[in-house]
Amino acid sequence: MELFSEGQYDAVVIGAGHAGCEAALALARTGQKTAMLTLNLDSIAFMACNPSIGGTAKGHLVREIDALGGEMGINADKALLQIRMLNRGKGAAVQSLRGQEDKNLYHRLMKQTLERTPNLRILQGEAAEILTKDGAVNGVKTTYGGVLHAKAVVVATGVYLNGSVIAGEWKQPSGPSGFAPATRLTENLIDLGFEIRRFKTGTPARVDGRTIDFSALEIQNGETDIYPFSYLSRRVPQKQAPCYLTYTNERTHEIIRANLHRAPLYAGMIKGVGPRYCPSIEDKVVRFADKDRHQLFLEPEGGDTDEVYVQGLSTSLPHEVQRELYHTIKGLEHCEIMRYAYAIEYDAIDSLALLPTLEYKNVKNLFTAGQINGTSGYEEAAAQGLIAGLNASLSLRGEAPVALRRDEAYIGVLIDDLVTKGTNEPYRMMTSRAEHRIVLRQDNADFRLTELGRKCGLVDDKRWRAFGKRKRAYEKATAEMQTRKTPKEANALVAAHGGTELNGAISYADMVRRNISLSEIRQTFGAFRGIGDDILETAETDAKYEGYLARALEQIERAKKLEEKTLPEDIDYMSIAGLRIEARQKLSKIRPLNLGQAGRISGVNPADIAVLMVYLKK
Repeated sequence: MELFSEGQYDAVVIGAGHAGCEAALALARTGQKTAMLTLNLDSIAFMACNPSIGGTAKGHLVREIDALGGEMGINADKALLQIRMLNRGKGAAVQSLRGQEDKNLYHRLMKQTLERTPNLRILQGEAAEILTKDGAVNGVKTTYGGVLHAKAVVVATGVYLNGSVIAGEWKQPSGPSGFAPATRLTENLIDLGFEIRRFKTGTPARVDGRTIDFSALEIQNGETDIYPFSYLSRRVPQKQAPCYLTYTNERTHEIIRANLHRAPLYAGMIKGVGPRYCPSIEDKVVRFADKDRHQLFLEPEGGDTDEVYVQGLSTSLPHEVQRELYHTIKGLEHCEIMRYAYAIEYDAIDSLALLPTLEYKNVKNLFTAGQINGTSGYEEAAAQGLIAGLNASLSLRGEAPVALRRDEAYIGVLIDDLVTKGTNEPYRMMTSRAEHRIVLRQDNADFRLTELGRKCGLVDDKRWRAFGKRKRAYEKATAEMQTRKTPKEANALVAAHGGTELNGAISYADMVRRNISLSEIRQTFGAFRGIGDDILETAETDAKYEGYLARALEQIERAKKLEEKTLPEDIDYMSIAGLRIEARQKLSKIRPLNLGQAGRISGVNPADIAVLMVYLKK
């Protein structure tokens, strides 16, 4: 095949899913001439699985992406069908936004955003080889012979690398939803030194909404009095589409158990490792045999279609078995399946080969992001894409990279887990993974990250002005929190909440710590006029958990001391006396940047860290 030049670029992004979109935008918006290569323009920002953005911990990621200047939150707000705040009954640290999205509209909005972004070319084609020279990226060669010359590459191939879909005895090479797979790049990644593993995920059937008996189901409405994903959006839609709740039953489970021998997961047809926290229905029935039912949510796929997503009923059972089991479920007795459920296997890399910047350790300016790194979920992918694209841009500009710490963002937790601990199964972000979650709330993401986004050139003037306005409003609210009321003014309100008679004046902050809400304080004293509810939520939370926050900040400062103790790049761990064999091997493979990261490696214990501290003092 004769090669030809597709042009000279600063960077090429391979893939146009949620990771690829954020990476390409981060590069182009910071002045880098960028080409985004995708197998199919119709798959840009495609929601191959659930038609939703956010969820537990995932909502935090979306808000952080937005605070840094990313795009996901903006377009998610524009494509909302419904939005809710999860974990309302729990503490502020674990409350998360989750939005039902019009998936076709989301795709169109993101494609339009990309097309209207200066410095960005979108090209349909398949990457065959990442070109390198002298240990650094030199470009990308396509399967049709076109060469995109570039000094940086971000690989964001999602589940397309050697993708294979499976349902019962039927199996064929494919990407998600019938899109073509990418069959050429894996071999090149192996040649570059990547270790490849096989992962698996799955998706439920889509059914025709006209054939569902919604009258038999429990309705689940959205919320209209909460803040949106993006700090730039004014408010959430006041008219929202409902979702519905139903359950599997014993008859459903009988059909599944009777056909386990035909389930690829149990018949040995699936070799890839699946997600622990998003199991198929056959896996649930086997693993949780004591449960007589499993919860299912019926979610609209868009405003322009009757397709309904059956969340919780992912399966790779044969199509005829799927028909039978779907018809056992209340409300779905007469449903017509429009798209059958399937499992999909794909290639991913060992993320321990990456630096905390998401740059590959063995090739300069080669970055990877998203499901190729072993994660699952749109939000995890988008977060990595933004960081990979931003760091590629910073490298090209000769500036210091961004490596978010675990105390700075959920994005920092996500990436640190990937590059320090690695993952042997599709990784999902959860609030329990963040040890500093009281500090990393979704309501304060902009206060934590927008200044950094501005420094890196990703936060534009419009967002910067909006941030300044929010910051001034927050400062006004926290100052007003110290307003004190005399016993005569406050006794009635305090007593209504079970408090004893006051001996002296009390501040609004102290009232909050006595479980008196700011809404009651506003109503009683006419306070906080002109300050938005979202700002007041942050101020109220900070006042209520002031003691916990103070202790958390102390822990963060202690942890920072280890993060600041850097480890030499050329350190020979195998020669350090006192280190255990396992620690030597793990440290040699991962090569942590500092003592803090070293201490989080599985197999490295506090005694090993003590040995390293002594070694560094020599």
